[in-house]
Amino acid sequence: MNQSDTSERCFRLGLPNRADALSTSIAASYAGIMAFMAVATEGSFAKAGERLGVGRSAVSRNVQKLEMQLSTRLFLRTTRSTQLTREGERFFENCHQGVTHIAEAMNDMLELREGPPRGLVRISSTVGFGRKVVAPLLEKFMRAFPDIAVDLLLEDRPMDFASEQIDVAFRCGRIEDSSIIAKQLIPMQMALCAAPSYVEAHGLPNTLDELCQHDCINFRCPSGRVFEWEFKVDGRVRKYLPTARLTLNDADLVLHAVLQGSGIAQLAGYQIRDHIAAKELVVALARHVPDDGGHYICYLSRQHLPTRIRVFIDFMTEQIRALNLNCLTGFNAEAGGSLAAGMVA
Repeated sequence: MNQSDTSERCFRLGLPNRADALSTSIAASYAGIMAFMAVATEGSFAKAGERLGVGRSAVSRNVQKLEMQLSTRLFLRTTRSTQLTREGERFFENCHQGVTHIAEAMNDMLELREGPPRGLVRISSTVGFGRKVVAPLLEKFMRAFPDIAVDLLLEDRPMDFASEQIDVAFRCGRIEDSSIIAKQLIPMQMALCAAPSYVEAHGLPNTLDELCQHDCINFRCPSGRVFEWEFKVDGRVRKYLPTARLTLNDADLVLHAVLQGSGIAQLAGYQIRDHIAAKELVVALARHVPDDGGHYICYLSRQHLPTRIRVFIDFMTEQIRALNLNCLTGFNAEAGGSLAAGMVA
């Protein structure tokens, strides 16, 4: 029989519910025990009231209720002094360890919130962004904060903050979850690109309608769905699902295939920026690169953040923004926006 069944049966029979009685007893005792410990420590009811932030009479009432509950006198009180009885001394010794542990636990929580950064930060990130951007910064972060341990989980699926005990998550694209705080680190650019060897053999599409004439490389999401390419046309997002000879479920493998000249693919700016600068990749349809996505650092609440999480968020925000991961930076469209160095508009 569970507790709710027991409570219902006691109510029907008019019997006292031992679970409810215990709960009431603990609630009533707590104020009395705190008052008792303060008086025993300070040596007077007035000083105990100052310590607890209540009046002397409130302290006295709580101690009296505790003495009645225990059917035991805990203090010998005169006009000049307040001393523990022998029973009071024994009760003080038994309570002292528990109260000390509670105080230590509260101080520990306050130190996590306001003290030096320490403890574990559990992080999740998409695989590609985690490998390329987040992981390389962790060594620098851990040197700066030697008392913080880091647990990094790379998953392309969205991870649940509560059930998987995630402190901070890096997410890409568009954030539609209103239950989390999402702080944009940098815009997310998804650019269509190819290796010069592919361009020499097949050329590049000049319009979206020409995409069907090219060898496309697809990325399969953790859900099993094939990632749809997105383009911005006349201010609106237009999606395109390529027919592909090659489909891979790892973004780094897609990048490798493109670099080998196997076809064209739409890839994130942080993956391809260095390859564009090194002229290992060419960007096509640059004028249609969507600009409404982003790379975000996410967490559950702005309130009551432990110091270790606050410093991690601030550190990563500053460092990632300083990396300048925009794949189109440095490529200025020429007259009419038709052609740019290293890319076809």
